[in-house]
Amino acid sequence: MRFFRYFFLSFLLVGSAFLHANEAFDLTPAQRAELERFAPGVEFTPELAATLRAIAYDQNRSLDERIKAMQKAAGFSLGEPLKRRICIWDIGGRSGPIFKAAEDQRTRLRQYGVDLHIEPYTKESVAAEDLKAGLCDAALITGLRGRQFNKYTGTIDAIGALPTQEHMHILLQALASPKSADKMISGEYVILGVAPAGGAYIFVNDKNINTLAKAAGKRVAVLDYDPTQAEMVSQIGATPIASDIVSAPNKFNNGVVDVIVAPLLAYELLELYKGMGPNGGIIDYPLAQITMQLIGRKDKFPNEVAQLVREEFYKSYPLIMERLNLEAVKVPERWMIQIPPEDKKEYQIMMQEARLRLRQKGYYDANMLTLQRKVRCKLDATRAECSNPVE
Repeated sequence: MRFFRYFFLSFLLVGSAFLHANEAFDLTPAQRAELERFAPGVEFTPELAATLRAIAYDQNRSLDERIKAMQKAAGFSLGEPLKRRICIWDIGGRSGPIFKAAEDQRTRLRQYGVDLHIEPYTKESVAAEDLKAGLCDAALITGLRGRQFNKYTGTIDAIGALPTQEHMHILLQALASPKSADKMISGEYVILGVAPAGGAYIFVNDKNINTLAKAAGKRVAVLDYDPTQAEMVSQIGATPIASDIVSAPNKFNNGVVDVIVAPLLAYELLELYKGMGPNGGIIDYPLAQITMQLIGRKDKFPNEVAQLVREEFYKSYPLIMERLNLEAVKVPERWMIQIPPEDKKEYQIMMQEARLRLRQKGYYDANMLTLQRKVRCKLDATRAECSNPVE
């Protein structure tokens, strides 16, 4: 993945010299020592920091032009290798596609002075906890799990907020803009990139479960750390069964639950066709758009550096979607369950009510919900919410 190169190369050129817009030029002794080892002889003044920041946010230049301009402005000369530990959640572990894409960058990055340690995690919860503990300088996890680090980007995966991948594409373009940079910081963490992971679809073991009413009484796997899912399931009269990302597919395949929500790529990867059996199927209506998010510690990755990475994530969108679509076409058409238009309207009403309720409870970020509503109205101005907005 090309964005990994920009991620570390851009950090190499500017180190921790960048300042956030409202911060004074005040580096900790540890940061100053790291800078001196990494970029000996470079004096990082407030004026230099302001110059580098302006270059980083200048989208009239290409990424390569910005990196070269920062290098020239800083008079950069390579010192000791810069060490960073990146934790990658991939169900496949070391043999997984996500981890391999990151690992491929290690050799080429050594020539830029980066001593990079990439650690695979098969348990997403452990990766998130290690990020909190400072054992990871950055971690790649799902947006659902990432909500605890940044509620704004953690709301991208809100139920029904982005009906299609076209909606997601427009939203990601907005998030890659420097105008959104201030929202990418939350507490000790910074969002380094957001990537699409496909729509979340309902897999059932009985194709007759094709309406909300028929889901009543059924057992539905929900993520144990996401209360929004359990609330939605209880609302339609179904029984939520707490699970994690690994155990949920097993429960579905073994008949412990009747319903599971997953991206289409899980059909073959997690063998969900076993759980569907001869009578099941997939409701052809995504409940949400899922994301993968690279989240870093702010003291290790300044927001101006993160801006370059976020833009590279966005530029990688076509390639990521190409790979997702290759997995989606592996799902035979016979599994797809079509639902009537009136039922889709019922879904939309229910999902909007859920978003409003969860916004009030503090689970969803109001600003992100508003941005998503604007994206929906951009693509379909005839929607009732466009003339009478409630989000």
